[in-house]
Amino acid sequence: MEKLGQLHSEAEANGTWDLIVVDTPPARSALDFLDAPEHLSSLLDGRFLRLLLPPARGPLRLMSAGFSMMSAVITRILGSQIINDVKTFVRAFEALFGGFRQRATATFQLLSSRHSTFLVVATPQHDALREAAYFVDRLSEEDMPISGMVINRVHTSALAISPERALSLAEDLAGASTPLEVEALRRHANLMRLIATESHQMERFASARPGIAQTRVQSLPTDVTDLVTLRRVGALLADKD
Repeated sequence: MEKLGQLHSEAEANGTWDLIVVDTPPARSALDFLDAPEHLSSLLDGRFLRLLLPPARGPLRLMSAGFSMMSAVITRILGSQIINDVKTFVRAFEALFGGFRQRATATFQLLSSRHSTFLVVATPQHDALREAAYFVDRLSEEDMPISGMVINRVHTSALAISPERALSLAEDLAGASTPLEVEALRRHANLMRLIATESHQMERFASARPGIAQTRVQSLPTDVTDLVTLRRVGALLADKD
C-alpha cells in the first residue's frame, strides 16, 4: 500500500497514469492496510518501548523518574547486557518504522479520499459472499468510497426447464437407449439447482446491503487464461448498467 502512495505522487507530478488499479489479496488480508497505522502506533507508543528509550530532557525529565526506577528493577532481573541490546534494537526499530507509520497514515487518507474507490469482486458462493460482506461492512464503517460489487462466475441457463421436470424426463428415458440425453437432463437439473442456490445467496446479500450496486458476470466455459477470454470478460462487464 505504501507503493500506491508513491505511484499517486508520481502520477500527480508527471501525469504518468490516468488510473491505478490495485488487485488485493483475499478480503481479510486486504484490510490489513486499514489497521496498519493503528497497529504501528500501538507498538511504537507502547509503555514498554517508551521505557527503553532515552528519558526526555528538560522539565519532562522529571516525569520519567518512575520509569527509571522500573528500568532499574528490570535491569536487575534480566541483566544490563540484555537491556542494552534491547534498547539498541528499539532505537533502530523506531527510526526504521517511525517514518513508515506516517506514510501508512498518509496512504490511508489517500484511500479514503475522492481519488480512490473500491470495487469488490466475489463469486456467488456462500463463503465468498461472506468474505465480501465482511469487506464491504468494514469499508462502510471506515467511510471508504465503494463503487459497487462485481459478482463473477454466475451460472445461467438458456433452457427454462425446472430441475424436477428434467429429472422426470430423465427417468422416462432411462430405459431407452439414449444415455447421452439422460445424462444431459440430469446435469441440467443439477445446474438449475445451482442457479437457484446462487440466486438465493445474491438476493440475501443485496437485501442486507441495498446501497451496494451489483454487476453480475456469467460463468464462462473455460478459465480466463488469455487476452481473448479476458476481453470477453470485459465485454460482459461493459454490457451491464
